[in-house]
Amino acid sequence: MYKLRVPGSSANVGSGFDSIGIAMNLYNYVTFEESDTITVECEDDVPKDGSNLIVSTVRRAYAEAGRPFHGLHIIQENNVPMVRGLGSSSTCIAAGVSIAGKLMGDNLSLHDKVTLAAMIEGHPDNVAPALLGGFVAAALDHGEVYYQRKELDHDRIGFVAVVPDFKVSTEEARAALPKQLSLEDAVYNLSRSSLLTAAFLTENYGLLRIATKDRLHQRYRLMLVRGGEEILRKMMEFGAYCSTVSGAGPTMLAAVPAADKVVFEGISAFVAEKYPTYQVRRLQADNAGLVIV
Repeated sequence: MYKLRVPGSSANVGSGFDSIGIAMNLYNYVTFEESDTITVECEDDVPKDGSNLIVSTVRRAYAEAGRPFHGLHIIQENNVPMVRGLGSSSTCIAAGVSIAGKLMGDNLSLHDKVTLAAMIEGHPDNVAPALLGGFVAAALDHGEVYYQRKELDHDRIGFVAVVPDFKVSTEEARAALPKQLSLEDAVYNLSRSSLLTAAFLTENYGLLRIATKDRLHQRYRLMLVRGGEEILRKMMEFGAYCSTVSGAGPTMLAAVPAADKVVFEGISAFVAEKYPTYQVRRLQADNAGLVIV
């Protein structure tokens, strides 16, 4: 049997809707072996049959390769909060394409895995960092993923996450978005997402306050998060580089100086007083991506 470690991730980072993500040091583990039947072991409430996202992803990868799929035995250990905007479903897709590649004789390149995972997910913002690690800007174009990756220096930047005690599904979060966007708002987001990529690639984190501003999705998704706007505002008041909705939410993420204590301690005290069922977590970027451990 083999065992995979795959990181969770925070997508969008404000203005980079469906195209930018950062792998985080929250990990799901999947132990697997080839089998003649489908067996899923997991303590969490996940499908235990062929509809399991890991299993269905492996089946899809086999079909794409023109290979017959007979079965799979997996053991899931989930540490990434589920349906919280931290890439839990993308860890399953990343694991699935990697398991398929391994069982088919390592016949999938890393680029192949990223592309197939993005096709299954529909966008690359979570699956790309889950597979590659670090900060990733990516675009899916005519069935191909193009990306630029950057390792993040743990001595330069860290993160603080506030994880609410309720779930917001991707479907629910997308349903809250407007059907049309004005030209002014489109230009607003394009300029800031470009600046966002430049800020991370050059480690000019002072730009993040402006670069993460968004008119496409955050204001609508915050309507689904009790206290969301207030928490994001407090993060900035305590001195964060930026504060954003993580993925589809409801988790909220602040980028902070690596040695930060003020933001973490300040937001921890604030959340404990006003939203005591929410969790506050100090995180770092994961630069390794998916690995066989």
